[in-house]
Amino acid sequence: MNDLVSLRQGALAPGHTKDVADALMAQTGMRVDGDRRRGRAASLNFTGRFEPVTRETFDDGWQTLEELPPFRTEVQVEKPRTIITRNESPDIPFDRSINPYRGCEHGCIYCFARPTHAFMGLSAGLDFEAKLFAKPDAPKLLERELSRPGYKPRVIAIGTNTDPYQPIEKEWRIMRQILDVLDKANHPVSIVTKSALVMRDIDILSRMAARGLAWVGMSVTTLDRKLARTMEPRAATPPRRLEAIRALSEAGIPTAIMMAPIIPGLNDHEIERVLDSGKAAGALEASYVLLRLPLEVSPLFRDWLLRNYPDRYRHVMSLVRSMRGGKDYDAEFGKRMKGAGPYAWQIARRFEMTAKRLDLTRTRRNLAIDQFIPPSGSGVQLSLL
Repeated sequence: MNDLVSLRQGALAPGHTKDVADALMAQTGMRVDGDRRRGRAASLNFTGRFEPVTRETFDDGWQTLEELPPFRTEVQVEKPRTIITRNESPDIPFDRSINPYRGCEHGCIYCFARPTHAFMGLSAGLDFEAKLFAKPDAPKLLERELSRPGYKPRVIAIGTNTDPYQPIEKEWRIMRQILDVLDKANHPVSIVTKSALVMRDIDILSRMAARGLAWVGMSVTTLDRKLARTMEPRAATPPRRLEAIRALSEAGIPTAIMMAPIIPGLNDHEIERVLDSGKAAGALEASYVLLRLPLEVSPLFRDWLLRNYPDRYRHVMSLVRSMRGGKDYDAEFGKRMKGAGPYAWQIARRFEMTAKRLDLTRTRRNLAIDQFIPPSGSGVQLSLL
């Protein structure tokens, strides 16, 4: 409770807004001790929104909280029936995607995928970062789905929900097996990641890129190592991400730098520096996404902001709401990625002008779909006729 008292007596004390008071109140029963969550971004682990009972930890006077184990990464096997997810959202450039993992050890506090953990009966907070699900059957399922009669190839996006190159990929290697299937089938793929581990698969990606089948977007949210470590505790450092862009580009793999998300009042002053660095590393294009705070992400982000940047809390949230119609988030298609209002317009113009100056305005080139060869391996279901 000492950190809450210091916040109340510190920079936020004059004229607490209701949301600040609510955020402070929320922390009292859901906060996990710092030693138990070392290396994690979230400090809260509230019950999933679909659960009939809400659980909170509290000190019963017997000092039992000190006996609770730390949050260590746990991986369970998930066995889905299908692996290609279909999507009809009008404001994203793909209609199908693959998620090799559920949950993400990178622990980015702003991750819009956090609420999906509620479907597993888990918290969008620390559970999302520590209780992960791997899908080792994904390569076989992919072979089967690509071989179905009537399948029409379109670009498959990977990394649009959780990062396919998060730390557990080193052991599970599911992403590499997926790429192997796509490579053999001449199927196009686009990848978004914050991990330098993508360099491990340059051999496959360079072969695919030579046939116009691969594109990689590297998300670089900040060049400030301290901010990155606090905000994205287990993702690659900014220099390593730039190193990955350079390595991918030198291998002939079309690579983009993505500033996702831009957080007003926190990292928006870095737009020009981030794009300059991406261009120097060999990126061919640039894009951005404005901070999104759907469902449970909003209280988690506000709590994080209070703990790490209490002096900026009211300013950052005021700017966020100025771009979201006075709310923490507006999910309307066409606005959810870029926001609206004067400040959102200013960010868009700055990004556009910088990208134009650096020749990063080219749009993602169309990946080839005319080379597709349906798989015929062991994972394919044979026809009865």
